[in-house]
Amino acid sequence: MLPFINAHFVPISDATGASVDELKLISSFLLSYPLAGVLKRIPDAKPWQKNVFIVCVSIFYLVGLFDLWDGLRTLLYSSAGAYVIAYYIDGSLMPWIGFIFLMAHMSISHITRQLENSPSTVDITGAQMVLVMKLTAFCWNVHDGRLPQEQLSESQKYAAITKFPDLLDYAGYVLFFPSLFAGPAFDYVEYRKWIETTMFDSPPGVDPAKKPPTRKKRKIPRSGRPAMLKAALGLFWIFLFLQFGGMYKVEFLFTDKYREYGLLRKIWILHMLGFTARLKYYGVWSLTEGACILSGMGYNGFDANTGKVAWDRLENVNPKGLETAQSPHAYLESWNKNTNHWLKNYIYLRVTPKGKKPGFRASFATFATSAFWHGFYPGYYFTFILGAFIQATAKNFRRTIRPFFLTQDGSSPTPNKRIYDVVSWLTTQLALSFIAAPFVILGFNAIIQVWASVYYYGIVGIALSQIFFASPAKGYLVKKLKARGGPGVAAAAAKRPPMPSREASEQPVLGLPPNPGRDIDEAVNEINREIELRKRRGSVVNMPSGQELKAAVEERLGKKL
Repeated sequence: MLPFINAHFVPISDATGASVDELKLISSFLLSYPLAGVLKRIPDAKPWQKNVFIVCVSIFYLVGLFDLWDGLRTLLYSSAGAYVIAYYIDGSLMPWIGFIFLMAHMSISHITRQLENSPSTVDITGAQMVLVMKLTAFCWNVHDGRLPQEQLSESQKYAAITKFPDLLDYAGYVLFFPSLFAGPAFDYVEYRKWIETTMFDSPPGVDPAKKPPTRKKRKIPRSGRPAMLKAALGLFWIFLFLQFGGMYKVEFLFTDKYREYGLLRKIWILHMLGFTARLKYYGVWSLTEGACILSGMGYNGFDANTGKVAWDRLENVNPKGLETAQSPHAYLESWNKNTNHWLKNYIYLRVTPKGKKPGFRASFATFATSAFWHGFYPGYYFTFILGAFIQATAKNFRRTIRPFFLTQDGSSPTPNKRIYDVVSWLTTQLALSFIAAPFVILGFNAIIQVWASVYYYGIVGIALSQIFFASPAKGYLVKKLKARGGPGVAAAAAKRPPMPSREASEQPVLGLPPNPGRDIDEAVNEINREIELRKRRGSVVNMPSGQELKAAVEERLGKKL
């Protein structure tokens, strides 16, 4: 660490209440803007200089600002291990070997951080989580690059690595400083296209007058204005976080003053605790995205008619979409979007055999990966498990209740649709506040105490909804919906685009299984098929039938799924 570096942050820390490490982290995000400006000005014809600059800045951040010599070694071990595995191992097991190595290595950092229990201190865990996403994807992309093109999907063809990168390119990808500590993560092909500037090539036939303006002979379009807007937005979120952070703290939930409040006020405080926690991430991710935009990495093409450039390639959060979400799926889709991309493309779709639809195995593998990737605090697992059930509950409401607030052909809202929208928004926000609280509180006993203070309203709501939809009431609603059908229904259905397939519409968000009840059914059926297969082979199997297994699971959970 540079001598006396902390002395500059101590007065600000005393004034704001933020720790010195947190202030240094924000400073590194802000410092990335002028440094990204320098990076963009390194000649396009000399990509090796860009790589060297990127590596030097990241080492300065890790060692000069935070004295993270151990952290630097940790990133080196993960990166070197993944590089060696991808280079020397061939075959279908290579990506899984890389995945196990990287996840196991990161788990050591998670356990160490949990034992030290110093949440305001910056360590290497956050950077390593980002790196795990990048390097597990890297292993899969190398594997795809060794396969025939006809065996790949379109997204796999795009990301496939057909030419193994040299060490300098790889180091630049691993240590890309604008996204070092907090992301966003991205595939190697995007880094390669950026450093070669092929990312900025215009499609053939585009009017040259419509091409986005650049400076001098650079191919990277001007990105200063959108980057500064992101920086301003990020600082705004950080300012709000500092304002609300003093009022809504986890510690307040265990004070006598909190216990004296009524139920509604306690629920409000729980909601604001989650909102305040989100503000920090809104700020951090906006700042890092802005630095990526300034470097050119956020470029996502332009409109050939208007010439307007899109800079949302690496958008990681959509605060407006999240805060106005009317369903848990929409809520979670707006959060940590690059992690969603990673879980979908490199876990969920990869554990599914070719030619088959994703089922229980895919959902469970994605759920487990997301949980372990976040760490080992009990709060994470509370959130993931309940999140899975609330998604299934919300789908039932959307399929059986929402149509009553649409016209008969389903193409337009009725006047009462506004009531449904308000109620669904309020329900979604309060339910997710309850379910996400463990992600902030973390400890088992503390979570139970806080949930008890609000009478477990989230769990009670999910349980009552599950009972309702397992009762004849659901059949009655379905019957009423069918009775509403008329000659206009078929015509309207013909005009509407086809519904997405199950694998497209029911992909887990952040690893949460989209339908835990169906997944358990599929798991029971899969076990039953295995038993039957062993019986046909002559094996002696003394196990209950599939229906008996299902009944045992339902009895254990205390309700029918």
